[in-house]
Parts: sequence; structure tokens; C-alpha cells
Amino acid sequence: MQCDYFDAGLCRSCTLMGQPYAQQLAEKEALARRLLTPFGADAQWLAAVASDESGFRAKAKMVVGGTVEQPTLGILDGAGRGVDLRRCGIIAPGILAAFPALIAAITRAGLEPYDVPSRRGELKHLIVTEAPSGQLMVRFVVRSEESVTRVRGVLPWLQDALPPLRVVTANIHPEHKAVLEGEVEHVLTDQSVLPFTVNDLELQVRPQSFVQTNTAIAAALYAQARDWVDELDPGSVWDLYCGVGGFALHLSGLSSGYSGGSAVREVVGVEAAPDAVASAELARDARYSEPGDRQRIRFIAADATAFALAATEVPELVIVNPPRRGLGSELAEWLQSRGPRHVIYSSCNAESLARDLAAMPGYQVRRARVLDMFPQSTHFEVITLLERA
Repeated sequence: MQCDYFDAGLCRSCTLMGQPYAQQLAEKEALARRLLTPFGADAQWLAAVASDESGFRAKAKMVVGGTVEQPTLGILDGAGRGVDLRRCGIIAPGILAAFPALIAAITRAGLEPYDVPSRRGELKHLIVTEAPSGQLMVRFVVRSEESVTRVRGVLPWLQDALPPLRVVTANIHPEHKAVLEGEVEHVLTDQSVLPFTVNDLELQVRPQSFVQTNTAIAAALYAQARDWVDELDPGSVWDLYCGVGGFALHLSGLSSGYSGGSAVREVVGVEAAPDAVASAELARDARYSEPGDRQRIRFIAADATAFALAATEVPELVIVNPPRRGLGSELAEWLQSRGPRHVIYSSCNAESLARDLAAMPGYQVRRARVLDMFPQSTHFEVITLLERA
């Protein structure tokens, strides 16, 4: 893939830009094998799952810079000035097509972009998510309630100019901090949830919920976990760090092709973010009509480590999908001492995965697969099936 922004030195976020994609994927798989082979020399490695090289990001987090009359969407340079990346090649085409209307809305609303060096201005970020249906969620990250009124005022025009728009919110983030968003979220549209279909499952994404940025690879990731779980056919599963319920609902037992003994498995999803838990419950309730089936799939807003350490019973299988830092010593030690025979570990950081496996010598990697969630960068997803040695 070729990128004018990269070639001009304006953006170097995609550190592998210009490298042949086949080489990128091969090097990622080689790194994963090198890091994980000590924990499963006889592991079966399935063929790596390639992504589209461009247009794969279904979520764009754009820093707003420039002026009211000429806003920029992209990143900040070393001096804190906006660098416009409105034609970024890794962002989904549907989001790119929405940028002109969003830029015009900023000007119409009189939203002054936040200037980092002077700490003045109102609009910090635009966060745009596109569902596979083409519908959009747009979040304006602003500093004050006054700006919420401005966004609300321009909303009818924006909805007319941008027909795919389903959800619009204003997030309040007044502090001068290097974080993306604040805690307070105002939903400005009648709809507050973005339906997000992955495989045969319709997830329900609320504004502050995490969703994988590469939908096609997320679908392959969930399908791989489902295949392994259906083969093992556990009666009970924990999904730790469950997010909006992608793994949990794929593993529940009513997925296509499942022929296990139970209609619905006992599944408990654990996630620290209440907004994500609410999203998961919405998806569960939409998917299962029978009250008994819903009761077998529970979502709990809690810290994954604290939940596991306090548990009196252990399920037949645990799936974990932690942040880049990994499980941490306490949860890894709990799995080592009390964990079930099988664990599925999905990781976006093979180095922290290897570190956690070193703390879990009772498990061996039986199967593994690299899925390229993040082309043009050194990051990737690797999913492993672990079994008690």
C-alpha cells in the first residue's frame, strides 16, 4: 500500500507502510511462532488470516485541529498543530465519505477546535464508527455543555447531509489530558445504539463500548474461537474481558453448526466497562427469546481478576482477551493453580502473551493462529488454545 501522508513525512503511524503485505504477514507469524514455541513446541499453527491492506478501519479517532473555518481531522504534529488526514487510506471508505459533512458541521456549529499549546478551544476529537451495514455513529468530544448545545443545533442539518448517520453523541472532556474522551456522554439522537453484525450475530454497540476496529478479522477471530469451543463442547464458559459480548455470544451454543448436547451453554461474560456490559445484554436479549436461555448467558460489570479470585466454582473453559498489557501476575497465577483444562487466550500483544504463559507452566499451546487485525503496523492478533499439560 502507498500513502502520500507517509511519503511526505506528515504521518508515520503506520510504521510498515510501503512494505509488501505478504512480507508483513510472514514476519508477524514468524514473531508469534518464535515467542510461543517455548510454550508448545508441538503446537498446530493454522494458516495466518490476512486482512485487506487498506480501508479496514471501521473506527476512526480523529484529532480536530485548525480553525472553525478550516478544521483539520487527523493527528497533531510535534508543535501541537493539526495535521489533516481526511483521506487516510486505512480508514473505511464509508467513514472517509462522511468527513466532508462532518467538517462542514463543525464550521456551521461554530465549534472552535481545541488548541493544545494555548489550551483554548472546544472541540477535541471526532470518533466515527461504521457498522457493516454502513450505518454510522459519530461522537463529538468537547470541553463544555455549551458546545453540546451547538452540536445539537446543527444536528438536523447533519442528519440530512449524512443519511447513514444513526447515533450522534457529545462527550464532555474538559481537562487538558492526553486521553481520548471523558466520562459524561450526551446522546443527541433518538437512537443510542449502533447495530453491528459480525458473522451471524448482531452486536449492539453503545457510545463508550469497545469494538474491534477491523470487522472482517474480528469475524474470523470469533469464528475460530467458536470452532474450538464447539469441538471441545464445554458446558460452561467464562469470557473474561468480554467487551460487548463478541466471544461470549459466539460461544453460547446457538451459533451456526453447533450440535452439542445443550441448546445454550452456561456463559458468564465479565467486563469492567458498564457501557460494554449494557451493550452485551442488549445483544443477548435480542438474540434469545426464551427467558431460560437468557438466564444461561450472564454479563457482569467487574474486574476480571477480582471476579476470578472471588469465584467458588470454576467453569469447564475460560476465554481471555486482555488489553495489551496482558493478564497480569494475579490472574495468570489463578489460572495456573485453579484454571480449567482448556483456556483460549486471544492476544493483541504476543510479548505479553508469552510473559503470561511463562507464569502458567501447567498449560501448553496446542493450537495457534495469527490474525492480522492491524495491517501496515507491527501489531497483530494471535489466538491460542491452551491445554493442561
